This record gives sequence, structure tokens and C-alpha cells, in this order.
Amino acid sequence: MPPECLTLLTDYGLDAGFVGILHAVALRIAPALPVIDLDHSVPRHDVRLGALRLERSMRYVPVGVHVAVVDPGVGGDRRAVAVEAGGRLFVGPDNGLLTWAVEACGGAERCVALGVERYWLPARTGTFDGRDVFVPVAAHLGLGTDLAELGDALDPATLVGLTRPLERPLGDGSVELEVLQVDGFGNVQLSGDATTVARLGLRRGDPVELLAGARSVGASFGATFGDVGAGEAVLLLDSDTALALSVNRGRADLVLGSGPGATVVLRAVPELH
Repeated sequence: MPPECLTLLTDYGLDAGFVGILHAVALRIAPALPVIDLDHSVPRHDVRLGALRLERSMRYVPVGVHVAVVDPGVGGDRRAVAVEAGGRLFVGPDNGLLTWAVEACGGAERCVALGVERYWLPARTGTFDGRDVFVPVAAHLGLGTDLAELGDALDPATLVGLTRPLERPLGDGSVELEVLQVDGFGNVQLSGDATTVARLGLRRGDPVELLAGARSVGASFGATFGDVGAGEAVLLLDSDTALALSVNRGRADLVLGSGPGATVVLRAVPELH
């Protein structure tokens, strides 16, 4: 099945014209291939969060060529690769960024190191492989170029991997989690999910406590923001099906006082009778 689209996920932001240039390069090579901007707000150089967002997006996007660029090693000795998995094609740096999305699509079937320069822009610079290498290669793949034409085959087992975010059950029945990200509304996404909810035996309305350093935050487990009053905290499964701490019409990040990479302990609070 030919690719239905070309998708882009980067840490470029929207303030310097980089994203528009990626679109322009893709359009010149494969003008009929739709381009979808998945995300350009990945925090600078945060490979793991970029990998997580790319993985989650695979549930929704059409089968296509998926370019991901969060690349603090650009211009260095990290490999540039293209990977086939589950009928999809992934293009980007070999720094772990593609790993979880590839796994979510069934695992790598074929993989090449990008080395055939006729599929790149004519003059490669040392700092913008998204423009000079990854998007041109992806556009050619979108036109039907076979992966084998792009470079030497690699053993998929040699691709760089990443460690999954922390979720560690503790002996007292609580769970240690990691703060993954904070969105523009101040919602704090954690590394737990429905499995964590089941492990703690939580039901809608149950009280919980989150410990972040010396700070303790009380909340109710709920299904939506409106399960608590304005200004009150609720722990819920968000649109990514991840556990998140939210404050109805407020900012949970300010209440919790912890940002991405911090660890918190979540526990169910026994109800008094």
C-alpha cells in the first residue's frame, strides 16, 4: 500500500521558519503527498518525550512516511536511518526517537542507514538534516522509492533504544511515577495508566494523595475535570490514556510544584468510617 501522507514531528517550534521550509522541500519533490504537522512543540532536545508523542500518534494517523527530528547529535556521528514497520516508514536520527513508534507498529522489518546522496538536497549543511536529508528522503519514499535504494541495510537490533518512563510499585501499596510533561493548561501528565489505576483499586470519587518531595497534594480520582469543584484537584486518565493530575479551572503544575523528569509517589487514601 503506498503512503497516504507524510507526517512531521520535531522540536523546531514555529518561530524561525524551519517548519515551513520542511513543507516547501516536501512539496517540490512530492507535490501530491499530503503533509501533516503532528507536533513541533517537543521541548528542545527531549528525545524521549518526542518518542512518546510519536508512538501515541500512530493510533490516529494514516499509514504513511513519518519524519521525526529531535536531534541534539545533528552533524555528529549518530546515524540517519529509515525503518519499515507494519507498512509504515519512519525517517529520522538513530537516537531512540523512532524506537517506540516502530515497536507500536509491530517492530522493524527493514532498516537502512541513509547514505545515497542523490535522495538528499544537493548541498547538505551540518545543522539542518530535517531539511537536507530526512524530508527529501521521506518525499522520495512517498513517491514509491524502495527503502533498499536509500542506503546500506542495517540489523534492526542495532537501532538505539530508550528506557521507558518510571513506574515502580512500592512495598506500602503506593506507586512511584515520573512526571512526563505539562501542557499549556497546567495539567501534569504522569507515567501511570489504567494498569496503575487497577493496581491501586481506584474508583471514581476515591481520594488519593501525591507526594512530590516535601509537598503533599490531595485529589479525587475522576473521569473528567468537572468531577471536582473549581480550584480542586482531580486525578484522571487523560486523552492519551495516561494518568494526569489536573485542577479544575486552575494549574496542577503550580499545585504539585514539580516538572518533567521529577518523581512523585501516588497512593490511595483509605476512607475513614
